[in-house]
Order: sequence, then structure tokens, then C-alpha cells
Amino acid sequence: MKPYENFVENILGAVRSSQGKNPAAATAIIQEALQAAGLMGAATPPTRATEPAGKAPFVDLNPPPAWSPGARRRAAGPDGGTGASTGASASGLQDWMARLKAGLPGQGMPGRDRSVDPATHGPGQFLEGSFTNEAGTRRYRLYVPAKPASGPRPLVVMLHGCKQDPEDFAAGTTMNLLAEESGCLVLYPEQAAGANHSQCWNWFEAKHQQRDQGEPSLIAGMTRQVVREHGGDPGRVYVAGLSAGGAMAAVMAAAYPELYAAAGVHSGLPAGGAHDLMSGLNAMKGAPKKMRAGAKLGKPVPVIVFHGDRDAIVHPSNGQAAFHQFTQDAGGRGLEQREERGQGHTRVMALDDAGRVVAEHWLLHGAGHAWSGGSTAGSYADPSGPNASAEMLRFFLGD
Repeated sequence: MKPYENFVENILGAVRSSQGKNPAAATAIIQEALQAAGLMGAATPPTRATEPAGKAPFVDLNPPPAWSPGARRRAAGPDGGTGASTGASASGLQDWMARLKAGLPGQGMPGRDRSVDPATHGPGQFLEGSFTNEAGTRRYRLYVPAKPASGPRPLVVMLHGCKQDPEDFAAGTTMNLLAEESGCLVLYPEQAAGANHSQCWNWFEAKHQQRDQGEPSLIAGMTRQVVREHGGDPGRVYVAGLSAGGAMAAVMAAAYPELYAAAGVHSGLPAGGAHDLMSGLNAMKGAPKKMRAGAKLGKPVPVIVFHGDRDAIVHPSNGQAAFHQFTQDAGGRGLEQREERGQGHTRVMALDDAGRVVAEHWLLHGAGHAWSGGSTAGSYADPSGPNASAEMLRFFLGD
């Protein structure tokens, strides 16, 4: 059995065997399944980044999960009374499913180096900011090239994967260094640990796949704010991501086709490929049949997809499904395709009626779950293979 099949089968088996058990016992079963798949190590205490002197503390408006210690302390009140019960629910299954979705207890995020090195992150400014709307608050980093702008700048929105942050993702993809050459702004939204303990974008939940709702509304609002305040070109805004970030990039392109001129999906999944945690795990095992055929979008945007054929976390069929999803015309017919083989990869291009390439699918032979052509200065990056960042910028900017 392949690694990704072993992982998902262990999780699904744990789900079935733990039904009816109390939350602690169910969580132990899930932990055993993750350890058996080699995806869970020893617990690491969380480290909180130090805020710069004089800077107002960051406040996330998302309420803590009902099972969390913080929520229980809130319910208990300042005098330590019991208050409303949050430790037990009508269904133990719902409780431990919430634990799995947010990250298992004891799996704190490792300490992170949030320092910025010009050699890694570029010679320009790497600004910090945040955006707030009804769905909550999210931090971000924004790279502004040192080279003076000659006009409105293109903007690339980069969505990190699980257990990553903007500094790590920028280092691994080297997107800032390439953006310095092309004069692009690069925006890195940061998922909050309060929304997902492993800092994954919640691409698999229906409420986070809709226009003007949840995380899509935060990312879109942040994008508009940066375009408005930092001289971005509204007609040249792009979105890309890795893994959970790649899946969310597909969601953003599907939900906001007037905002994003093109999308990049690396080791991700098609938009709408799941509607909850369990369907998300199944989708990671292999794209649903209807998605493999290509679910029709209202207004597809140009897309470039990268996926390793040895990806043990997200099955490669999801890359194919994302490509098909964005390559249907108004009548639901697939566009003309051409294939070319390169060193270690196969590239399929979809052409519109005018003969222009509007979508590309790069199948990376022998590659796993990592950003192709990236830098080991960041996580989940593979220096070998085509440079995904450079190819995405070429595709986006038409160079």
C-alpha cells in the first residue's frame, strides 16, 4: 500500500473504531494512527513570537474551539467555577473530530524564526500588517521590491501550506527574489493558529469555499487593501499556494474570478473537492470521480498546476482534477491540449480558440510533496526539478 493510502486508511480506520468512545480515548487512537503513518512526532511546546517594542498586541477575533483550555477557562469564569460545560458534548465523535480538525492536543507548533535575511527574503521591504473583517483578523507579510516602481505593480498572493508561515514560505519558494527582478509585490497571508492549530487553510470546509464568507473573504479583502494602499495593479493580481494553500488558491480563483487574473496550484486540490474533514481526507487519498472529470466553474481563470507523481500526502490525481476544472469552456467542453516532455517532467498545455495557452499542468516525475525548484532555507521545498516560482511568474506575467 502506498504511503498516502496507508495514512488515510489508518485515519479512517481510527474513525470507525473510535466511535462511541470518550474524547480522550478517541484522540489516543487518532494519535496512534498518525504515528503509524510516520506523520506525528514528539510533542513540541509552542513558542510565541515576541512582539516588537511599542507594537500593539495582535488580537485574533476567532473564538477558541469549545474543547480548548482557553474556552474552558472562559466558561469557568474568573472565580474558577464550572460555568457552562464545554468539556463534554452530546456526541464524543463530534468532540474528537473537532480536535483532529484543529490539531491534536500536545502537537504544539514549533518555535519559528521570524527574522528576515535579505539574502533569503530579498533586498526590499518585508512589511508586516493585518486585515480584519466580520470573519476575523489575519496577519500578513508584504514584500515591496527595492527597485523603484515605474507604474502600478503586479501583485502575487502566496498562500502557505500547513505548519508554515510567511517567512518560511517566502524562503522556501524564493518568490521575493524573483519578484525583485520582475517588480512584483508579494503578499503572504498568515493562517491563525486559532482557526487551525496546524495553521492549515480550511479549504475542506464548505463555509470556507464561498465568496464573501470565512477565509476567502479575509484573503480577498486583504488583497484589495494591499492593491489600494501599495500601488498594486488591479488588472494584474494573481494567487498561488502549496498544499492546503494550493487548494485555497483554487477556491479563491473560483470564488473571485474578477479579482485574480490567474492562479497557481502546487500540490493542492481542486476547488470544492471536499465539504468537511472526512471528505477532505478522502480527497487527499484521490480526487473524487466528478472532480477528475472536471467540475464546471462559472468563469474559469488561467491556471498553472504543479504536482509530484510521488506525492505521499495529496494524491497526484488532485493536480489533474484542478487542471481539468479550469480548462472547460462555457459549454463544459475541454479545451484543446498539447503535451511536451522535459527533463523530469511532463507539461500539458490547454489552448483557447485563439491558440493562447490558458492553463498548464506540470507532472513532476519522482517528486514528492514539496515546492519544485525551491530552497532548503524553507520547509517543504525541493531544490531539484523545474523552478515553480519562475514558471508561475512567467505564466502570470506573460513573459
